[in-house]
Amino acid sequence: MSSAHPAAPAGTAVRVSVAEAHVVALVNRARHRADCSPVSLNAKLSKAARDHSADMSDHRNMSHRGSDGSGPGRRIARAGYDWSAYGENVAYGYPTAASVMAAWMASPGHRRNILTCAFREIGVGLARPGNYWTQDFGATARRPGTRGPLWPTGSRGTDAAGRR
Repeated sequence: MSSAHPAAPAGTAVRVSVAEAHVVALVNRARHRADCSPVSLNAKLSKAARDHSADMSDHRNMSHRGSDGSGPGRRIARAGYDWSAYGENVAYGYPTAASVMAAWMASPGHRRNILTCAFREIGVGLARPGNYWTQDFGATARRPGTRGPLWPTGSRGTDAAGRR
């Protein structure tokens, strides 16, 4: 991706920080190398990611569980995103988009979320102090009876940290 400011679908303008836009650009570069379509920014996923990053920063706790006990699917739905599948990556302490992306790409579970070609949309959140990062990935094409985290065929249903 040549631009640091990825395009959002018409009618869904998303205001992003330079760091958040840089993460999306790096995600799309990695996806391009893996022959996946680029993800586009989604305002609802961005809200879920930013809210979760702020919650982690406020409570000084990096986790896929929010301070209210919510998991990623619940938070994403609460932000208004009608998902059929989702993935979430979280991290803290990395000062730049490049450093957090390098860490995520070095981790098999996080890398799997980034390179899941079925994901079409993304939201990114960064909260300070502490540099708490969240990536929320989504797919909205519903198939009857399916709703949950999405991983490549043959993988077990876990979050990026390996929890079920």
